[in-house]
Amino acid sequence: MNSTRPDPLDTWLTPEQLAFRRDVRDFFAEGQVRKSIDALQDHAPREESGLLDVYRQLGERGWLAAAWPEQYGGLGLGPVEAGIVLEEMVLHGVPEDQHVLSIDTVGQFLLEVGTPEQRARHLPRLARGEEIATVLFTEPHCGSDLAALRTAAVPDGDGWRLSGRKIFNQKSQFAEWALCAARTGEGPVKYHGITLFLLPLRSPGVVISPVWSMGDERFNEIVVEDVRLTAEHVVGRVDEGWQPINDMLLLERTGMDFQAKLRRWLDAVVADARRSGRITDPAYAQRLAELDAKLTAGRALAWNMVRARLAGTPDPVASAASKWFVTQQSDAVVRLGADVMGLDGLLTTWDGEAPDLGRLEAVYRQSPAHTLASGTSEVMLQIIAAQGLELFS
Repeated sequence: MNSTRPDPLDTWLTPEQLAFRRDVRDFFAEGQVRKSIDALQDHAPREESGLLDVYRQLGERGWLAAAWPEQYGGLGLGPVEAGIVLEEMVLHGVPEDQHVLSIDTVGQFLLEVGTPEQRARHLPRLARGEEIATVLFTEPHCGSDLAALRTAAVPDGDGWRLSGRKIFNQKSQFAEWALCAARTGEGPVKYHGITLFLLPLRSPGVVISPVWSMGDERFNEIVVEDVRLTAEHVVGRVDEGWQPINDMLLLERTGMDFQAKLRRWLDAVVADARRSGRITDPAYAQRLAELDAKLTAGRALAWNMVRARLAGTPDPVASAASKWFVTQQSDAVVRLGADVMGLDGLLTTWDGEAPDLGRLEAVYRQSPAHTLASGTSEVMLQIIAAQGLELFS
């Protein structure tokens, strides 16, 4: 990452927020922290980390969940500081999946609709980086259409018996808890009758199996059979889980993590172009300039979503547009990287002579996931068309 890159988009930040960004950058430049991050690059293919030292180091400073109240391990700051931490994490090569799942999703659900007991029990450990939580929404027969989910929680005395099958989940092999969407009722409105539960993943009746993809990090299939849950496991209101799910997906779709990851990738491509002398070749220079401009625009869109959240005016159409626009650049970045590096860029991590530990080949395989995660590109376009352009009214 080019830490000296001018930040014209930061001109609206307060002096305190600018100082906070400098402090976070200095933290990631510290020797011990850098060592923790660099060690992640030494993993063998498909050797995935669980709890990360750098997360615990962030947690010690209250930065991992900077926007959370101090009583839960944060600093009581706002979405701007949280965005700064996430952006700098990704720019410095820290895997963001654990943060997005544990802090931005499960933790935020608990802050918004959880009970005081649930918050006190789970949030401090998540904020310290000592525990991972994950999300169980997607099922084999329904991806973005959660109204079609079949996992069911059947009433059992003063609780429920949960059974079902979830798939394409990440980090559940390391997580203690999962936020699980299940059907608890039927009604004329298809989104009514969905309830959110905190599912203990080490319970008898929970089986977690790997589902490998093109990427190095695994997905999982989770089969849940007759697991007993009580009222203390319910997050929010029974049968009314759809609205908080919809609200949280809106907050998740800023595009912040995606634009930062693509910026890191493009910076690596620029460095490769400089080493090979292709940086001044018109065949590459024009494409580099265009992608730089598009990623700068994507960053502006992402930060506009943070500003809207700060103002209390999140916009589902703008969020969908931000997420769609940023992730559409993923393919162009990795293809340009392949052109710049040539055949050497096809060498994998398994090959000891691969330049940069086979980074390009790995991100080439990873890049298609960007247009699927947090809502597919097709779903984003549907939101824009239906709610923004009112084409279906």
